[in-house]
Amino acid sequence: MTSTQPHWWQLSGIQKVLLFYVLMPLIVIAGLGLGIGLERLSSQESDRLKDDLELIGRAIRLPIGEALSNRDEEAVSRTLQSVFTIGRVYGASVFDANGNLVASAGLAETDLTRSEVAREVVLTGEQQDQYREVLGTELYSYFIPVTDASGIPNGFIQINRRARDFDRSFERLSQNAWLIWGGISFLMIGVVVFGHYRGLGRFVSDLRDVMTRVEYGSRKVRASTDGPEEIAAIARGLNRMLDSIDRKDQELLARQEHEHELSEQLQSREKMAAIGRVASGIAHELGAPLTVIDGRARRLEKSLSATETDSLRQLGAIRGQVGRLTRIVRQLLNYTREEAQESLEQSVQLEKLLHEAVESVRHEITHPAVHFDIHVTVTCLLAGRENRLELAFVNVLRNAAQAAKAQVSIEAVEEADECVIRVQDDGPGISDELEPEKLLEPFVTTKSTGEGTGLGLAITHQVITEHGGSLSLRNLPMSGCEVEIRLPLKPRVKG
Repeated sequence: MTSTQPHWWQLSGIQKVLLFYVLMPLIVIAGLGLGIGLERLSSQESDRLKDDLELIGRAIRLPIGEALSNRDEEAVSRTLQSVFTIGRVYGASVFDANGNLVASAGLAETDLTRSEVAREVVLTGEQQDQYREVLGTELYSYFIPVTDASGIPNGFIQINRRARDFDRSFERLSQNAWLIWGGISFLMIGVVVFGHYRGLGRFVSDLRDVMTRVEYGSRKVRASTDGPEEIAAIARGLNRMLDSIDRKDQELLARQEHEHELSEQLQSREKMAAIGRVASGIAHELGAPLTVIDGRARRLEKSLSATETDSLRQLGAIRGQVGRLTRIVRQLLNYTREEAQESLEQSVQLEKLLHEAVESVRHEITHPAVHFDIHVTVTCLLAGRENRLELAFVNVLRNAAQAAKAQVSIEAVEEADECVIRVQDDGPGISDELEPEKLLEPFVTTKSTGEGTGLGLAITHQVITEHGGSLSLRNLPMSGCEVEIRLPLKPRVKG
Protein backbone atom coordinates (compact mmCIF):
# COMPACT_ATOMS: atom_id res chain seq x y z
CA MET A 1 0.00 0.00 0.00
CA THR A 2 1.46 3.39 -1.03
CA SER A 3 0.54 6.83 0.20
CA THR A 4 1.36 10.23 -1.32
CA GLN A 5 1.88 13.42 0.62
CA PRO A 6 -0.42 16.18 -0.76
CA HIS A 7 1.19 19.37 -2.06
CA TRP A 8 0.59 22.63 -0.24
CA TRP A 9 -1.56 23.99 -3.07
CA GLN A 10 -3.93 21.02 -2.99
CA LEU A 11 -6.77 22.21 -0.77
CA SER A 12 -7.74 20.01 2.14
CA GLY A 13 -11.08 20.04 3.91
CA ILE A 14 -9.82 22.30 6.70
CA GLN A 15 -8.28 24.71 4.18
CA LYS A 16 -11.59 24.93 2.31
CA VAL A 17 -13.41 25.65 5.57
CA LEU A 18 -10.89 28.38 6.43
CA LEU A 19 -11.24 29.93 2.98
CA PHE A 20 -15.03 29.86 2.70
CA TYR A 21 -16.01 30.53 6.31
CA VAL A 22 -13.18 32.77 7.54
CA LEU A 23 -11.11 34.33 4.78
CA MET A 24 -13.83 34.93 2.16
CA PRO A 25 -16.12 36.77 4.64
CA LEU A 26 -13.14 38.92 5.64
CA ILE A 27 -12.38 39.69 1.99
CA VAL A 28 -16.05 40.54 1.31
CA ILE A 29 -16.20 42.78 4.39
CA ALA A 30 -12.98 44.46 3.26
CA GLY A 31 -14.51 44.95 -0.21
CA LEU A 32 -17.67 46.48 1.26
CA GLY A 33 -15.59 48.77 3.41
CA LEU A 34 -13.50 49.73 0.39
CA GLY A 35 -16.64 50.48 -1.64
CA ILE A 36 -18.08 52.68 1.11
CA GLY A 37 -14.74 54.41 1.52
CA LEU A 38 -14.44 55.05 -2.21
CA GLU A 39 -17.94 56.49 -2.26
CA ARG A 40 -16.99 58.92 0.46
CA LEU A 41 -13.72 59.72 -1.29
CA SER A 42 -15.67 60.36 -4.49
CA SER A 43 -17.91 62.80 -2.68
CA GLN A 44 -14.93 64.49 -1.07
CA GLU A 45 -13.08 64.70 -4.40
CA SER A 46 -16.15 66.22 -6.06
CA ASP A 47 -16.45 68.74 -3.24
CA ARG A 48 -12.76 69.58 -3.60
CA LEU A 49 -13.09 70.25 -7.31
CA LYS A 50 -16.16 72.41 -6.67
CA ASP A 51 -14.25 74.26 -3.98
CA ASP A 52 -11.53 74.97 -6.52
CA LEU A 53 -14.07 76.58 -8.82
CA GLU A 54 -15.50 78.55 -5.92
CA LEU A 55 -12.05 79.85 -4.98
CA ILE A 56 -11.44 80.92 -8.58
CA GLY A 57 -14.82 82.61 -8.70
CA ARG A 58 -14.22 84.48 -5.45
CA ALA A 59 -10.81 85.56 -6.71
CA ILE A 60 -12.24 87.28 -9.83
CA ARG A 61 -15.54 88.38 -8.35
CA LEU A 62 -14.49 91.85 -7.14
CA PRO A 63 -12.44 92.94 -10.17
CA ILE A 64 -15.18 91.80 -12.55
CA GLY A 65 -17.82 93.55 -10.45
CA GLU A 66 -15.87 96.83 -10.63
CA ALA A 67 -15.28 96.37 -14.37
CA LEU A 68 -19.01 95.84 -14.93
CA SER A 69 -19.82 98.94 -12.89
CA ASN A 70 -17.37 100.91 -15.02
CA ARG A 71 -18.62 99.21 -18.19
CA ASP A 72 -15.04 98.18 -18.91
CA GLU A 73 -15.55 95.12 -21.07
CA GLU A 74 -11.85 94.93 -21.90
CA ALA A 75 -10.98 94.54 -18.21
CA VAL A 76 -13.64 91.85 -17.89
CA SER A 77 -12.14 89.94 -20.83
CA ARG A 78 -8.61 90.19 -19.42
CA THR A 79 -9.77 88.86 -16.07
CA LEU A 80 -11.57 85.93 -17.71
CA GLN A 81 -8.50 85.10 -19.80
CA SER A 82 -6.39 84.97 -16.66
CA VAL A 83 -8.86 82.50 -15.15
CA PHE A 84 -8.83 80.35 -18.26
CA THR A 85 -5.04 80.09 -18.21
CA ILE A 86 -5.11 78.47 -14.78
CA GLY A 87 -6.00 75.17 -16.45
CA ARG A 88 -8.58 74.12 -13.91
CA VAL A 89 -11.56 75.44 -15.90
CA TYR A 90 -12.95 74.58 -19.32
CA GLY A 91 -14.63 77.88 -19.90
CA ALA A 92 -15.77 81.07 -18.14
CA SER A 93 -18.40 83.74 -18.95
CA VAL A 94 -19.65 87.03 -17.49
CA PHE A 95 -23.30 88.03 -17.84
CA ASP A 96 -25.18 91.13 -16.84
CA ALA A 97 -28.16 91.02 -14.50
CA ASN A 98 -30.49 90.17 -17.41
CA GLY A 99 -28.45 87.17 -18.56
CA ASN A 100 -26.86 88.87 -21.55
CA LEU A 101 -23.28 87.84 -22.33
CA VAL A 102 -20.66 90.45 -21.51
CA ALA A 103 -17.46 88.44 -22.10
CA SER A 104 -16.41 84.81 -22.34
CA ALA A 105 -13.33 82.57 -22.57
CA GLY A 106 -13.25 78.94 -23.65
CA LEU A 107 -16.37 76.88 -24.00
CA ALA A 108 -19.23 78.91 -22.61
CA GLU A 109 -22.88 79.72 -23.12
CA THR A 110 -23.82 82.95 -24.89
CA ASP A 111 -27.34 83.63 -23.64
CA LEU A 112 -28.85 82.97 -20.21
CA THR A 113 -31.73 85.39 -20.42
CA ARG A 114 -34.19 82.57 -19.96
CA SER A 115 -32.19 80.55 -17.44
CA GLU A 116 -33.88 79.97 -14.12
CA VAL A 117 -30.52 79.41 -12.47
CA ALA A 118 -29.24 82.77 -13.72
CA ARG A 119 -32.39 84.57 -12.54
CA GLU A 120 -32.14 82.92 -9.10
CA VAL A 121 -28.47 83.91 -8.72
CA VAL A 122 -29.31 87.57 -9.44
CA LEU A 123 -32.39 87.62 -7.26
CA THR A 124 -30.98 85.79 -4.23
CA GLY A 125 -27.35 86.85 -4.49
CA GLU A 126 -26.33 83.30 -3.65
CA GLN A 127 -23.99 80.95 -5.48
CA GLN A 128 -25.53 78.18 -7.58
CA ASP A 129 -24.18 75.12 -9.43
CA GLN A 130 -25.67 72.89 -12.07
CA TYR A 131 -24.70 70.19 -14.59
CA ARG A 132 -25.48 71.56 -18.06
CA GLU A 133 -24.89 70.52 -21.68
CA VAL A 134 -23.17 73.04 -23.93
CA LEU A 135 -22.55 72.27 -27.59
CA GLY A 136 -22.87 68.53 -26.91
CA THR A 137 -20.46 68.59 -23.95
CA GLU A 138 -21.66 67.94 -20.44
CA LEU A 139 -20.32 70.62 -18.13
CA TYR A 140 -20.41 71.42 -14.48
CA SER A 141 -21.30 75.11 -14.17
CA TYR A 142 -20.67 77.24 -11.12
CA PHE A 143 -22.54 80.56 -10.88
CA ILE A 144 -21.24 83.39 -8.68
CA PRO A 145 -23.12 86.75 -8.37
CA VAL A 146 -21.16 90.00 -8.77
CA THR A 147 -22.19 93.33 -7.22
CA ASP A 148 -21.40 96.97 -7.67
CA ALA A 149 -19.88 99.19 -4.99
CA SER A 150 -23.22 99.48 -3.19
CA GLY A 151 -23.67 95.67 -3.05
CA ILE A 152 -26.44 95.47 -5.62
CA PRO A 153 -26.10 92.48 -8.02
CA ASN A 154 -25.21 93.78 -11.44
CA GLY A 155 -24.36 90.44 -13.09
CA PHE A 156 -22.89 87.01 -12.47
CA ILE A 157 -19.97 84.78 -13.46
CA GLN A 158 -20.35 81.28 -14.94
CA ILE A 159 -17.29 79.02 -14.59
CA ASN A 160 -17.47 75.71 -16.43
CA ARG A 161 -15.59 72.48 -15.94
CA ARG A 162 -16.11 69.24 -17.81
CA ALA A 163 -18.28 66.85 -15.84
CA ARG A 164 -16.06 63.92 -16.71
CA ASP A 165 -13.18 65.60 -14.86
CA PHE A 166 -14.97 64.68 -11.64
CA ASP A 167 -15.46 61.06 -12.73
CA ARG A 168 -11.95 60.69 -14.21
CA SER A 169 -10.20 61.57 -10.99
CA PHE A 170 -12.35 59.15 -9.01
CA GLU A 171 -12.04 56.38 -11.61
CA ARG A 172 -8.25 56.38 -11.35
CA LEU A 173 -8.45 56.26 -7.58
CA SER A 174 -11.13 53.54 -7.64
CA GLN A 175 -9.21 51.39 -10.12
CA ASN A 176 -6.06 51.54 -8.06
CA ALA A 177 -7.99 50.79 -4.88
CA TRP A 178 -9.75 47.74 -6.33
CA LEU A 179 -6.51 46.44 -7.86
CA ILE A 180 -4.82 46.72 -4.49
CA TRP A 181 -7.80 45.01 -2.84
CA GLY A 182 -7.66 42.14 -5.36
CA GLY A 183 -3.91 41.76 -4.95
CA ILE A 184 -4.16 41.73 -1.18
CA SER A 185 -7.03 39.21 -1.37
CA PHE A 186 -5.02 36.78 -3.50
CA LEU A 187 -2.02 37.32 -1.27
CA MET A 188 -4.13 36.56 1.80
CA ILE A 189 -5.47 33.37 0.17
CA GLY A 190 -1.94 32.25 -0.66
CA VAL A 191 -0.71 33.07 2.83
CA VAL A 192 -3.61 31.19 4.46
CA VAL A 193 -3.20 28.10 2.24
CA PHE A 194 0.58 27.95 2.53
CA GLY A 195 0.58 28.94 6.20
CA HIS A 196 -2.03 26.30 7.02
CA TYR A 197 0.00 23.65 5.18
CA ARG A 198 3.27 24.57 6.88
CA GLY A 199 1.82 25.12 10.32
CA LEU A 200 -0.95 22.53 10.47
CA GLY A 201 -1.93 20.78 7.26
CA ARG A 202 1.19 18.67 6.72
CA PHE A 203 1.05 17.35 10.28
CA VAL A 204 -2.63 16.46 9.90
CA SER A 205 -1.76 14.72 6.61
CA ASP A 206 0.95 12.74 8.43
CA LEU A 207 -1.61 11.62 11.02
CA ARG A 208 -4.03 10.55 8.29
CA ASP A 209 -1.23 8.68 6.54
CA VAL A 210 -0.33 6.83 9.75
CA MET A 211 -3.96 5.86 10.38
CA THR A 212 -4.34 4.65 6.78
CA ARG A 213 -1.19 2.53 7.06
CA VAL A 214 -2.44 1.08 10.35
CA GLU A 215 -5.77 0.29 8.67
CA TYR A 216 -3.92 -1.68 5.98
CA GLY A 217 -1.95 -3.72 8.52
CA SER A 218 1.20 -1.72 9.38
CA ARG A 219 0.81 -2.12 13.13
CA LYS A 220 4.35 -0.97 14.00
CA VAL A 221 4.12 2.48 12.41
CA ARG A 222 3.88 5.44 14.80
CA ALA A 223 2.91 9.08 14.30
CA SER A 224 5.46 11.88 14.50
CA THR A 225 5.03 14.19 17.49
CA ASP A 226 6.25 17.26 15.59
CA GLY A 227 4.06 20.26 14.90
CA PRO A 228 1.76 22.41 17.06
CA GLU A 229 1.12 21.28 20.62
CA GLU A 230 -2.47 20.26 19.89
CA ILE A 231 -1.45 18.10 16.91
CA ALA A 232 1.48 16.66 18.90
CA ALA A 233 -0.94 15.78 21.72
CA ILE A 234 -3.22 13.98 19.23
CA ALA A 235 -0.19 12.13 17.80
CA ARG A 236 0.94 11.08 21.27
CA GLY A 237 -2.58 9.88 22.06
CA LEU A 238 -2.69 7.90 18.80
CA ASN A 239 0.70 6.34 19.58
CA ARG A 240 -0.43 5.42 23.09
CA MET A 241 -3.57 3.84 21.64
CA LEU A 242 -1.50 1.81 19.13
CA ASP A 243 0.92 0.75 21.89
CA SER A 244 -2.03 -0.31 24.03
CA ILE A 245 -3.49 -2.32 21.14
CA ASP A 246 -0.12 -4.00 20.62
CA ARG A 247 0.11 -4.86 24.31
CA LYS A 248 -3.41 -6.27 24.28
CA ASP A 249 -2.61 -8.30 21.16
CA GLN A 250 0.56 -9.64 22.77
CA GLU A 251 -1.33 -10.47 25.95
CA LEU A 252 -4.01 -12.21 23.89
CA LEU A 253 -1.37 -14.13 21.93
CA ALA A 254 0.39 -15.12 25.15
CA ARG A 255 -2.94 -16.20 26.64
CA GLN A 256 -3.73 -18.25 23.54
CA GLU A 257 -0.29 -19.86 23.64
CA HIS A 258 -0.74 -20.61 27.32
CA GLU A 259 -4.16 -22.12 26.65
CA HIS A 260 -2.65 -24.16 23.81
CA GLU A 261 0.07 -25.43 26.16
CA LEU A 262 -2.55 -26.29 28.76
CA SER A 263 -4.56 -28.11 26.11
CA GLU A 264 -1.49 -30.06 25.04
CA GLN A 265 -0.70 -30.86 28.67
CA LEU A 266 -4.27 -32.04 29.17
CA GLN A 267 -4.05 -34.25 26.09
CA SER A 268 -0.70 -35.57 27.29
CA ARG A 269 -2.15 -36.34 30.71
CA GLU A 270 -5.07 -38.12 29.10
CA LYS A 271 -2.65 -40.18 27.02
CA MET A 272 -0.53 -40.86 30.08
CA ALA A 273 -3.60 -41.96 31.97
CA ALA A 274 -4.43 -44.36 29.14
CA ILE A 275 -0.83 -45.60 29.11
CA GLY A 276 -1.00 -46.00 32.87
CA ARG A 277 -4.09 -48.15 32.62
CA VAL A 278 -2.47 -50.28 29.91
CA ALA A 279 0.79 -50.51 31.84
CA SER A 280 -1.01 -51.49 35.02
CA GLY A 281 -2.79 -54.28 33.17
CA ILE A 282 0.47 -55.42 31.56
CA ALA A 283 2.29 -55.37 34.89
CA HIS A 284 -0.48 -57.39 36.52
CA GLU A 285 -0.64 -59.92 33.68
CA LEU A 286 3.14 -60.28 33.22
CA GLY A 287 4.20 -60.05 36.84
CA ALA A 288 3.37 -63.64 37.82
CA PRO A 289 4.63 -65.34 34.59
CA LEU A 290 7.90 -63.43 34.75
CA THR A 291 8.38 -64.48 38.36
CA VAL A 292 7.72 -68.12 37.45
CA ILE A 293 10.14 -67.95 34.48
CA ASP A 294 12.85 -66.39 36.60
CA GLY A 295 12.35 -68.93 39.42
CA ARG A 296 12.47 -71.96 37.15
CA ALA A 297 15.48 -70.64 35.28
CA ARG A 298 17.23 -70.15 38.61
CA ARG A 299 16.44 -73.72 39.72
CA LEU A 300 17.54 -75.09 36.33
CA GLU A 301 20.74 -73.09 36.65
CA LYS A 302 21.45 -74.67 40.03
CA SER A 303 20.84 -78.18 38.68
CA LEU A 304 23.45 -77.83 35.95
CA SER A 305 27.07 -78.70 36.52
CA ALA A 306 29.80 -76.15 36.19
CA THR A 307 31.06 -77.80 33.00
CA GLU A 308 27.91 -76.93 31.07
CA THR A 309 29.04 -73.38 30.43
CA ASP A 310 26.99 -72.77 27.33
CA SER A 311 23.74 -73.76 29.06
CA LEU A 312 24.64 -71.67 32.08
CA ARG A 313 25.34 -68.68 29.82
CA GLN A 314 22.02 -69.06 28.04
CA LEU A 315 20.14 -69.37 31.35
CA GLY A 316 21.92 -66.23 32.59
CA ALA A 317 20.85 -64.39 29.48
CA ILE A 318 17.27 -65.55 30.00
CA ARG A 319 17.27 -64.34 33.58
CA GLY A 320 18.84 -61.05 32.48
CA GLN A 321 16.17 -60.42 29.88
CA VAL A 322 13.43 -61.39 32.37
CA GLY A 323 14.88 -58.91 34.83
CA ARG A 324 15.14 -56.27 32.15
CA LEU A 325 11.53 -56.88 31.10
CA THR A 326 10.41 -56.60 34.70
CA ARG A 327 12.39 -53.37 35.05
CA ILE A 328 10.92 -51.92 31.86
CA VAL A 329 7.39 -52.61 33.08
CA ARG A 330 8.22 -50.92 36.36
CA GLN A 331 9.77 -47.94 34.56
CA LEU A 332 6.77 -47.65 32.27
CA LEU A 333 4.61 -47.39 35.37
CA ASN A 334 6.91 -44.70 36.73
CA TYR A 335 6.60 -42.81 33.43
CA THR A 336 2.85 -42.47 33.90
CA ARG A 337 3.02 -41.22 37.49
CA GLU A 338 2.75 -37.56 38.46
CA GLU A 339 5.84 -37.45 40.68
CA ALA A 340 9.31 -38.90 40.33
CA GLN A 341 10.16 -41.81 42.59
CA GLU A 342 13.91 -41.21 42.75
CA SER A 343 16.02 -38.19 43.52
CA LEU A 344 17.69 -36.19 40.76
CA GLU A 345 20.73 -35.69 42.99
CA GLN A 346 22.17 -39.07 42.02
CA SER A 347 25.46 -38.79 40.07
CA VAL A 348 25.54 -40.60 36.74
CA GLN A 349 28.64 -41.25 34.62
CA LEU A 350 27.59 -40.69 31.04
CA GLU A 351 30.26 -42.87 29.38
CA LYS A 352 29.42 -45.86 31.62
CA LEU A 353 25.71 -45.30 31.01
CA LEU A 354 26.17 -45.27 27.22
CA HIS A 355 28.23 -48.49 27.21
CA GLU A 356 25.59 -50.26 29.32
CA ALA A 357 22.85 -49.07 27.00
CA VAL A 358 24.80 -50.29 23.95
CA GLU A 359 25.29 -53.72 25.54
CA SER A 360 21.58 -53.97 26.30
CA VAL A 361 20.68 -53.13 22.70
CA ARG A 362 23.26 -55.59 21.27
CA HIS A 363 21.36 -58.49 22.89
CA GLU A 364 18.12 -57.34 21.21
CA ILE A 365 19.09 -56.60 17.60
CA THR A 366 18.47 -59.35 15.06
CA HIS A 367 21.12 -58.21 12.54
CA PRO A 368 24.49 -58.20 14.29
CA ALA A 369 26.09 -56.49 11.29
CA VAL A 370 25.20 -53.10 12.86
CA HIS A 371 28.29 -51.57 14.41
CA PHE A 372 28.15 -49.17 17.38
CA ASP A 373 30.81 -46.44 17.29
CA ILE A 374 31.13 -44.53 20.60
CA HIS A 375 33.09 -41.22 20.74
CA VAL A 376 33.09 -39.81 24.28
CA THR A 377 36.07 -37.46 24.67
CA VAL A 378 34.91 -35.81 27.90
CA THR A 379 33.89 -37.02 31.31
CA CYS A 380 30.31 -35.89 31.64
CA LEU A 381 28.85 -36.19 35.11
CA LEU A 382 25.08 -35.89 35.12
CA ALA A 383 22.62 -35.39 37.96
CA GLY A 384 19.68 -37.72 37.62
CA ARG A 385 18.19 -41.16 37.90
CA GLU A 386 20.47 -43.72 36.27
CA ASN A 387 17.78 -46.28 35.49
CA ARG A 388 15.58 -43.64 33.86
CA LEU A 389 18.42 -42.26 31.77
CA GLU A 390 19.46 -45.79 30.76
CA LEU A 391 15.90 -46.47 29.62
CA ALA A 392 15.97 -43.26 27.54
CA PHE A 393 19.28 -44.10 25.83
CA VAL A 394 18.27 -47.73 25.25
CA ASN A 395 15.13 -46.53 23.45
CA VAL A 396 17.13 -44.10 21.27
CA LEU A 397 19.82 -46.68 20.45
CA ARG A 398 17.23 -49.38 19.75
CA ASN A 399 15.44 -47.15 17.24
CA ALA A 400 18.77 -46.20 15.62
CA ALA A 401 19.89 -49.85 15.39
CA GLN A 402 16.57 -50.92 13.89
CA ALA A 403 16.77 -48.17 11.23
CA ALA A 404 20.53 -48.40 10.49
CA LYS A 405 22.04 -50.26 7.57
CA ALA A 406 25.48 -50.82 9.07
CA GLN A 407 26.47 -48.26 11.68
CA VAL A 408 25.22 -46.27 14.67
CA SER A 409 27.46 -43.40 15.82
CA ILE A 410 27.33 -42.02 19.37
CA GLU A 411 29.10 -38.75 20.22
CA ALA A 412 29.19 -36.80 23.50
CA VAL A 413 30.66 -33.30 23.97
CA GLU A 414 30.41 -30.49 26.50
CA GLU A 415 28.95 -27.14 25.49
CA ALA A 416 28.88 -24.51 28.22
CA ASP A 417 27.06 -26.13 31.15
CA GLU A 418 25.43 -28.86 29.06
CA CYS A 419 26.35 -32.29 27.84
CA VAL A 420 25.31 -32.83 24.22
CA ILE A 421 24.79 -36.43 23.05
CA ARG A 422 24.25 -37.04 19.32
CA VAL A 423 23.12 -40.45 18.05
CA GLN A 424 23.31 -40.87 14.26
CA ASP A 425 22.34 -43.78 12.01
CA ASP A 426 22.81 -44.45 8.30
CA GLY A 427 19.21 -45.47 7.68
CA PRO A 428 16.58 -43.86 5.43
CA GLY A 429 15.79 -41.04 7.90
CA ILE A 430 12.42 -39.52 8.76
CA SER A 431 9.77 -39.32 6.06
CA ASP A 432 9.13 -35.84 4.64
CA GLU A 433 5.43 -36.32 5.28
CA LEU A 434 6.01 -36.61 9.05
CA GLU A 435 7.12 -33.78 11.31
CA PRO A 436 10.00 -34.87 13.59
CA GLU A 437 8.26 -33.39 16.64
CA LYS A 438 5.29 -35.71 16.08
CA LEU A 439 7.53 -38.74 16.82
CA LEU A 440 7.91 -37.49 20.40
CA GLU A 441 4.21 -38.00 21.06
CA PRO A 442 2.94 -41.29 22.53
CA PHE A 443 1.73 -43.99 20.11
CA VAL A 444 3.25 -42.27 17.06
CA THR A 445 5.51 -44.66 15.14
CA THR A 446 6.98 -45.12 11.67
CA LYS A 447 7.17 -48.90 12.01
CA SER A 448 4.69 -51.35 10.55
CA THR A 449 1.76 -52.60 12.59
CA GLY A 450 2.94 -55.05 15.24
CA GLU A 451 6.57 -53.90 15.06
CA GLY A 452 6.39 -50.88 17.36
CA THR A 453 4.21 -49.34 20.03
CA GLY A 454 5.16 -45.68 19.51
CA LEU A 455 6.21 -45.32 23.16
CA GLY A 456 10.00 -45.41 22.83
CA LEU A 457 10.71 -41.80 21.89
CA ALA A 458 7.77 -40.57 23.98
CA ILE A 459 9.29 -42.22 27.07
CA THR A 460 12.72 -40.86 26.13
CA HIS A 461 11.34 -37.33 25.72
CA GLN A 462 9.57 -37.61 29.07
CA VAL A 463 12.76 -38.77 30.81
CA ILE A 464 14.93 -36.06 29.23
CA THR A 465 12.37 -33.38 30.16
CA GLU A 466 12.30 -34.67 33.74
CA HIS A 467 16.06 -34.08 33.89
CA GLY A 468 15.79 -30.51 32.59
CA GLY A 469 17.07 -31.35 29.11
CA SER A 470 15.82 -31.25 25.55
CA LEU A 471 15.51 -33.70 22.66
CA SER A 472 15.36 -32.94 18.94
CA LEU A 473 15.39 -34.97 15.72
CA ARG A 474 16.56 -34.09 12.23
CA ASN A 475 17.52 -35.78 9.00
CA LEU A 476 21.20 -35.81 8.02
CA PRO A 477 22.22 -34.17 4.72
CA MET A 478 23.18 -37.42 2.97
CA SER A 479 21.03 -40.07 4.65
CA GLY A 480 20.07 -41.19 8.09
CA CYS A 481 18.70 -39.48 11.17
CA GLU A 482 20.27 -37.68 14.12
CA VAL A 483 18.85 -37.54 17.64
CA GLU A 484 20.34 -34.74 19.74
CA ILE A 485 19.95 -34.89 23.53
CA ARG A 486 21.01 -31.98 25.74
CA LEU A 487 21.31 -32.61 29.49
CA PRO A 488 22.55 -30.21 32.17
CA LEU A 489 25.87 -31.14 33.81
CA LYS A 490 25.95 -31.77 37.52
CA PRO A 491 27.30 -28.62 39.21
CA ARG A 492 30.91 -29.02 40.22
CA VAL A 493 31.70 -28.58 43.92
CA LYS A 494 34.10 -25.67 44.38
CA GLY A 495 36.93 -26.48 46.67
